Amino acid sequence: MRTSLIALAIWAVTVGGPVEASAQVPVPPGNRHSEQPPVPGASARRTKSSGSTFERKYRKVYKLLQSDAQLRAKIKEQATAYSLDPIHIVGALVGEHTYNVDAYDRLQTYYVKAVSYLSSKLRFEYGGEDVADFVQRPQFQVCEGKTDSYALWTCRERVWDSEFRGRSVDGQSFPNDRFSATFFQPYYAGQTFGIGQLNPLTALQMSDLVSRVSGIPPLDASNPNKVYETIMDPDLTLAYVAATLKTSIDVYREIAGFDISQNPGITATLYNVGNPAERAHALKAENDARIAERKEPRLPEENYYGWLVNDKLPELKALLD
Repeated sequence: MRTSLIALAIWAVTVGGPVEASAQVPVPPGNRHSEQPPVPGASARRTKSSGSTFERKYRKVYKLLQSDAQLRAKIKEQATAYSLDPIHIVGALVGEHTYNVDAYDRLQTYYVKAVSYLSSKLRFEYGGEDVADFVQRPQFQVCEGKTDSYALWTCRERVWDSEFRGRSVDGQSFPNDRFSATFFQPYYAGQTFGIGQLNPLTALQMSDLVSRVSGIPPLDASNPNKVYETIMDPDLTLAYVAATLKTSIDVYREIAGFDISQNPGITATLYNVGNPAERAHALKAENDARIAERKEPRLPEENYYGWLVNDKLPELKALLD
């Protein structure tokens, strides 16, 4: 029965047209992997070099959430605004601070850091070319007419990958690296910021949704300092965290035919790896092929980061009681 239900839902997506809510396949809670998938070596090395461990970092962010009622209230407020279970936001924060950077001991420190990043004039550029000028190149004409910030910047990211990444264009060589790493990290590669550990490109993608729901003024790539201030400020950035998670849930429902709203390990995984629409399309294409071969479609799966969230779920949910 489970196989036929999944196949029916995927078929409904495959043939196109609006998909009824009843055709969405709910991804059940819990991990699909019995053991945690491997943690990337860079994360392990970074943690080891700081003299810490993943367990110690997990306990540190857990303590921050447990001890700060104000932070928990902010999380619940943003979850309500974006029609999310707050456990999705908790999971994303815990994953980031376990595998990315240590959490600060107090929420106030994030406010202080937000101010410190505004002391210098920042630019989103590569090779002296500002990103606002770069996206005016003719290769990006395919993105014209996309008025929503998520559609616009996601399109620009696809153009970067297909036309510029690792290529030589008009006599200029471009690195084989992500759009966000090339243009949106003026300090050093791999940068993410604030309690949500957002990168600036993600914030720009979420800008219109956050503006509509939370009333926060839209971001502009021509004003990097404002982007940094926003993603560093806990009073602003949690709206962007919620919007990012909500977007992942929506695109997996609309594109791949899966309802991932009951599995915070999956939403945490997508928060970690990014590009949810691209991944949803890839999963749909894979499942189209599997159905054609009379195989059971594959459910979305958690990575190492999402696996931790699902594994610690009872403890994390206790924070919200």
